[in-house]
Amino acid sequence: MKFTITSIFLFLAIYGLSAQDAPTADELLTNAIAAQQFAGINAGVAVGDEVIWLGADGYCSEDRQTPCNIDTRQRIASISKTFTAVAALQLQEKGLLDFDLPIVHYLPDYPAFAAQKITARQLLHHTAGIGGYLSGKETETTKEYATLAEAITIFQGRELLFEPGTQYQYSTYGYVLLGRVIEVASGQSFNDYIQINIFDKAGMAQSGVDIFEQEYQNKSAFFYRTRKGKIKNADANNLSNRVPGGGIYSNAPDMLKFGQALLNGTLLQDSSLALMQTYPDVDRGKNNPYGMGLFLYGDNPTVGPVIGHSGEQTGAAAQMMLFPEKKAVIIVLSNTALAWRDAFQLSVNLFPLVAK
Repeated sequence: MKFTITSIFLFLAIYGLSAQDAPTADELLTNAIAAQQFAGINAGVAVGDEVIWLGADGYCSEDRQTPCNIDTRQRIASISKTFTAVAALQLQEKGLLDFDLPIVHYLPDYPAFAAQKITARQLLHHTAGIGGYLSGKETETTKEYATLAEAITIFQGRELLFEPGTQYQYSTYGYVLLGRVIEVASGQSFNDYIQINIFDKAGMAQSGVDIFEQEYQNKSAFFYRTRKGKIKNADANNLSNRVPGGGIYSNAPDMLKFGQALLNGTLLQDSSLALMQTYPDVDRGKNNPYGMGLFLYGDNPTVGPVIGHSGEQTGAAAQMMLFPEKKAVIIVLSNTALAWRDAFQLSVNLFPLVAK
């Protein structure tokens, strides 16, 4: 999935931060469901250490009879990349991962034509030249990859799209490769590492890696929206080929905890959070600047810098917004694919709660 929202301020100009007749947060969710933007949704806002609003609307079961609630677990899709970037930065803080060493240092068996050129820093910034899914078959696969070592065999023999470090190309597979580097650098499986060092540290008891065909309590069914605006049921796909780039599930309260832990120093040092917000000077077309696991949406005179990540995949469209100066978080999670622009717009419509 390629995200190309080029100006967050376009949306801010349309909806305004201080409109007196703006709908309430709960009404925003109700209106979105009524407009069939999503089958079901849960969302939340936190400022500092306080959760100031949580809400849910729509349905989250295949028979469309079970309503979503604030604790409903949803796929977070590409927001998973932010978790992977945090893991990499944690290892750098400990001196276990050098961002500028060629990854052959960590993966001596990876094809040399790529491993001798690519660095972890380039993988973090999407400037390594790793491509994306070649077909819908790769995206909607039901094949199980037991390890990341197996998952990277999907793409490791493919030619690089460009000389590493010279261009930008958003790549979920690039983050899968980064996840494998994290495993070697940490001496743990990726799943174990993020459980101990991110989920547990942030107090995220309702989050984890989405395992194909495993049943989870209070986890949403999957839907998608057609081009004609109809909501239809979707078949589950297997995310084991992309866990570090898009294989995590969570819910609104847990995602607020993640954002708070990232902004308040629980997960990273201040210098690492600042590093996440830097980006290389390469041509990225109309895309927002991409730091390390974060899109950089720009500065707003009311709420300050806005950073975050979008996500969309089978059964999910999601948006996380972070406000470093306000120490604030907005999260929007839905169970409906092909709706990420609406998830983005909804998150912007919630800005007034942060601006107060």
